[in-house]
Amino acid sequence: MQKLKDKVIFITGASRGIGRAIALRCAEDGAKIVVAAKTAEPHLTLPGTIYSVAEEIKAAGGVALPIQLDIRDEMGVKAAIEKMTETFGGIDVLINNASAIFMANTVNMPMKRFDLIFSVNVRGTFLCSQLCVPLLKKAKNPHILNLSPPLNMQAKWFKDHLAYTMSKYGMSMCTLGMSEEFKTAGIAVNSLWPKTTIATAAIEVNFPPEVLKASRTPEIMADAAYEVITSDSKTITGNFFIDEELLKMRGVTDFNQYALNPHGSLMTDLFLN
Repeated sequence: MQKLKDKVIFITGASRGIGRAIALRCAEDGAKIVVAAKTAEPHLTLPGTIYSVAEEIKAAGGVALPIQLDIRDEMGVKAAIEKMTETFGGIDVLINNASAIFMANTVNMPMKRFDLIFSVNVRGTFLCSQLCVPLLKKAKNPHILNLSPPLNMQAKWFKDHLAYTMSKYGMSMCTLGMSEEFKTAGIAVNSLWPKTTIATAAIEVNFPPEVLKASRTPEIMADAAYEVITSDSKTITGNFFIDEELLKMRGVTDFNQYALNPHGSLMTDLFLN
């Protein structure tokens, strides 16, 4: 059963990693996917562009609309949503996946980096949601899904990378507030976070090689995201889902399929005890 057949899904940061994996999972159902990301030309070291992912979406059975977008640009986001509306007629699901990472303590955090992670993670998530809500109110099963952690207010998650934690928790606060704000409109707003580190470029660049080896593939997040956005929006809002826990509830038993090294140990992700 193709639950997302002809559903319009706007995914930020969709040119690689988790965003790309979610796009391809939705494409299997014949979804119409806006591939919104900054990378239009091949990067020297990072794989994927909006156009390469668009081709993969088509090959998987979906429809793709690649749009080069920096979600810090308000007019750019407005133009992207207008183009999506002109092309597909509306939106059913917004996935706020785009995120910037810079792991530094207070003294060593350059303000340029501080501004980047807040403008992408918090402001970008808020802006995309704000502009999509009027259209989502017209959808039959509207969802906003933020790729952000549960609000675990323990000092240990703040002391080594205060700014980054605040920025990711800012995304989660969007979930907390908007889920209640738009409940009567039937718009589900949830967060999704991985139980383990995920093998993405962000992990490869910002963490030791051992962390990458102890990670799962982005497909586990794609499968979990699919479970959220195919659920009834009126009954599943305001949640901070963990990928493994959600998939277990939905009947998945084989998690070795997601491990980069099925025989190795796994690294628990940030913000989880």
